[in-house]
Amino acid sequence: MKSTSPPSSPKSIAAVLSVDLLVQILNHIAGSGDRKSFRLVCRAFLLAESSHRRSLRPLRIESLPALLGRRYPSIESLDLSVCPSLDDVSLAAAIADRSYWQKLRRVVLARASGVGWKGIEALVAACPSIQAIDLSHCCRVSDREAAALAKARELRELRIDKCLGVTDVGLAMVAVGCGKLERLGIKWCMEISDIGIDLLVKKCRNLRVLDLSYLKVTKNSLRSISSLEKFEALTLVGCRFIDDEGLAFLNNGRNSLQRIDISRCDNVTWLGIASVIEGHRNLQMINMGDCRTEVAPPFLSQLSLINTTLNVLKLDGLDVSDANLQKIGSNCKNLLEIGLSKCRGVTDEGISELASNCIGLRTIDLTCCHLLTDNALVAIANHCNDLTCLRLEACSLITENGFVQIATGCSQLQVIDLTDCNINDTALQHLTKCSELKVLKLGFCAKVTSKGLACIGSNCKNLEELDLYRCVEIDDSGLSFLADGCKKLKKLNLCYCIQITNQGLEHLSHFEGLSDLELRGLVNVTAAGITSIAFGCKSLVELDLKGCSSVDDAALFALSRYSQNLRQLNISNCPVSSLGLCKLLGSLRCLQDVKLVQLSGVSVEGFEFALRASRCKLKKLKLVSALRKLLSPGLLQMLQARGCRIRWVDKPLLFNSFPIA
Repeated sequence: MKSTSPPSSPKSIAAVLSVDLLVQILNHIAGSGDRKSFRLVCRAFLLAESSHRRSLRPLRIESLPALLGRRYPSIESLDLSVCPSLDDVSLAAAIADRSYWQKLRRVVLARASGVGWKGIEALVAACPSIQAIDLSHCCRVSDREAAALAKARELRELRIDKCLGVTDVGLAMVAVGCGKLERLGIKWCMEISDIGIDLLVKKCRNLRVLDLSYLKVTKNSLRSISSLEKFEALTLVGCRFIDDEGLAFLNNGRNSLQRIDISRCDNVTWLGIASVIEGHRNLQMINMGDCRTEVAPPFLSQLSLINTTLNVLKLDGLDVSDANLQKIGSNCKNLLEIGLSKCRGVTDEGISELASNCIGLRTIDLTCCHLLTDNALVAIANHCNDLTCLRLEACSLITENGFVQIATGCSQLQVIDLTDCNINDTALQHLTKCSELKVLKLGFCAKVTSKGLACIGSNCKNLEELDLYRCVEIDDSGLSFLADGCKKLKKLNLCYCIQITNQGLEHLSHFEGLSDLELRGLVNVTAAGITSIAFGCKSLVELDLKGCSSVDDAALFALSRYSQNLRQLNISNCPVSSLGLCKLLGSLRCLQDVKLVQLSGVSVEGFEFALRASRCKLKKLKLVSALRKLLSPGLLQMLQARGCRIRWVDKPLLFNSFPIA
């Protein structure tokens, strides 16, 4: 009798798929949560994800050597902006083995207040091929740090926004050393003038993108910039010395400029923008919001010169008539985005004309256009079927019928802002049929109840951000519907939703991906509810508990133990003690921004010990102004020397205090 061998066990999927195929699968997985699930399947999937990953954002600098050396050998982009207590010493220690850093092309050190010239010099030496560095809001960065940056010969992109110590001298050193620079952000660098910009342009001829927002530059800078042959994008937000004469220099016939932002430039009129259009027929984006100018007919006629390329036009805060919108519609048929926030004169007729001509619109901002009614939404729904973002904050004349029309005609909506609108549960029932919704803002919508949240939970499976600020009719049952259906929720605002209790927070504790939670003014929530959140929401980064009058030390102890990723916290007006505050600030290693206003249970000594326990890792701190004279000068000097910005609030102390000797 012929023997039969036992059937072989089927091969696992890991054995069938090669690493190359797994990597191709990863290329189609965008969400971080989904990628995490992928690498947890088996060892083969983990290895594929490790070799495929190109970017990394660690929470602690100490873990870098192991991550770069063994687990993720192909990292090209490294974001260290959330690493607490990052300074020259810790950065130098992480760079000790340079072999892991040589592949890096991009490093983000934004808000790294402890990093100075020694750390930057070590970084540049370890990364000879680095092409992009972000040092935005690094308070220690000055001309000496700029000199260290100048040694990065391959640098193409640099951001030093709000590095207030950088002057024309520092910019000159960067320009001389980094001749290949293509993108530069120096927003709020107030010591940089026309002299620095002129030298920058002479040395960096490949410059394409430049942000000079809020600088005191004049027309002389624009004269210099006009000589750049490959220049594509210019941002001049709030540059009060820029005028039409300066913009006229950009009309140089090079036809390279694609994006210009002159919003909040008080001395710019439509004539200046018209001259830019005349010289650059490939403009794709114009932002002239909040300028003190009219939208004149000659300017609107000029838009016809760029009708095939212009896809973003922002006129926020200007006077815009129906005739203006009709002209924009006829001259800019390829618009993808229109900004009309707080524009005076916008009516249903104008929006109807615009929508019927610009049928490809994807984003429409009608914030505070108070004259609009359902008729405007009917026109948008009938013509703009590809709409993905609609902002209607404070459009109070729109009713349920208008929202029904939007839900029917714009089924691809991903973002909708209905703050302070006249929306109810019935309207929500229709709107939530837009199954692609990712952001939904319903602040001040007092007619929304838990029945409306049930519709959101049932239909909006992709929702990532929900704002329910002062939606006073929702209760714990509504949060249970959200927990059941909106598994991808990352940001939730429940401020002053006064019916919410600990039971509601127990429902929220199932949101593992929740990173930003606002619970301000929830008087019925106690430490038990906060403990549920701390234990369940492991990804929590920002938490607002201001005015939660029943949240005490027990809540702070729970946060200290379970919320180790917390970076921003507001516990103002909470009945916590010196002991709880000291435990909190001493335990949360990632905490960078904390608000501690009117803590009646905390003494001056309590503030002193707690702030010292934080080991000076804080970057932003909010305190009652009376504490400025009560806290020891040595503590305040130490905090500020480490880059901590203290905001003093003029409110009374609620306890008897005595200064520290």
